[in-house]
Amino acid sequence: MSTLHTIRKALTRYFIDMRWQSIFLAIAVYMALSWIFLALSGEAEITQGSHFIYWIMVTASTVGYGDFSPGTTAGKYTTAMFVIPFGLSLFGLVIGRVASFVAYQWRKGVKGLKTLHYQNHILIIGWNGSRTLQLLRLLLKETQDTLSKQRLALCVIADIENPLPDQIGFVKTSSFTNLDDMNKASISQASVIIIDNPEDDITMTTALFCAQQNRTAHIIAYFKDEQLGQLLKTHCPNVECTPSVAVEMLAKSAMDPGSSVLHQQLLDSNNGMTQYSITYDQGSDSQFETLFHLFKRRYNAILIAISNQNFDSVEVNPDLDQTIKSGNVLFYIASERIVDINWQ
Repeated sequence: MSTLHTIRKALTRYFIDMRWQSIFLAIAVYMALSWIFLALSGEAEITQGSHFIYWIMVTASTVGYGDFSPGTTAGKYTTAMFVIPFGLSLFGLVIGRVASFVAYQWRKGVKGLKTLHYQNHILIIGWNGSRTLQLLRLLLKETQDTLSKQRLALCVIADIENPLPDQIGFVKTSSFTNLDDMNKASISQASVIIIDNPEDDITMTTALFCAQQNRTAHIIAYFKDEQLGQLLKTHCPNVECTPSVAVEMLAKSAMDPGSSVLHQQLLDSNNGMTQYSITYDQGSDSQFETLFHLFKRRYNAILIAISNQNFDSVEVNPDLDQTIKSGNVLFYIASERIVDINWQ
C-alpha cells in the first residue's frame, strides 16, 4: 500500500511540475493512441476526422452527449480503460493549470508586481491611507463623466495590496525614483501625474524625477510646506503645486459660516454642484458675458473664472467684456461635467 501511495505522489508531482510543452505533447500522444486503439477496435464512425475530435473532447471531459458511442466490445473496453481515465486526468490537469495561471496573474496585479501597459492614464504616486482612497474614488467618478474614460493607476512603496483591484492598476515599488519599477506604471505614457506623499522631501524628489521622465504630463504635487512648492516651481515651472488650505478654510469659516461646507461641495463630484473646466476651442473670439449667459441658460452652469492655459494665472470673476480667445480654459460650476458643448 505504501508503494502505491509513493507512486501516486510521484506521478502527481510529475504532472504538476510539467511544462506546457510537455502537457501539449501528452495530449497529442493521448489523442493519437486513442485513435489507433479505436481504429483497431473497428470503430469506423468514431474515428472519422471531425467526429473523432468532437467525441474525444466530450468523452474526456465526461460530458458524454451520447450521439456517438463505441459499438464494438473492444471499443467499449478501450473507452472505459484508456480513453476516459487518461482523458479525464489530462482534462483536469489543463483546467487546473489554466485556473492556477489566472489566479497567479490576478494575485500579481493585487500585489503590484505586474507591468501596466497603459496610455494617457492618470498616475497617483504615494499612499496616505483613507485620504488616497477618497482621491481614487473621486477620480473614478470624474473619469466616468468624461468621454475619454481615462484609466487610473496607483504607485506606492507602502506594504499594501491594491485597494480597488477591479477598478485601478497597481504597482508596488522600492523607490519612486527607481526607473525600472516606475516604468511598470508606464510613467512616460501618463497624461496626468498626481504626487501625494506624507513627507514633502519624498514629494520633491519624486516630482523632479517625474518631470524628467515625462515632460508632457500635467504633474500635480501636494506640499504641506508651501516654500518647498515654490522651490520646485523654480526648477519645474510646469508642475502645479497644491498647498494645504486647511488654515485658510478655518479663517474663512470663522468670518463666513458655512464656507467650509461650500468649498467641500465644490470639490466633491459625488455631492451637489461641482467645479469643472473646459477649453474654449472655437476659432473666433467671444466675450465672457456671451459665454456666461450661454452656460447658464443652456446647461444651468455658472462661469466663474478663465485661464490662458497657464495654471498659475487663473482670473476669477472676470469682467463681462473680457475677451475669450481660442485655447483659454473656462472654469464653471455645474451638477455634472459638460462633455459635448455647443458653442453656437
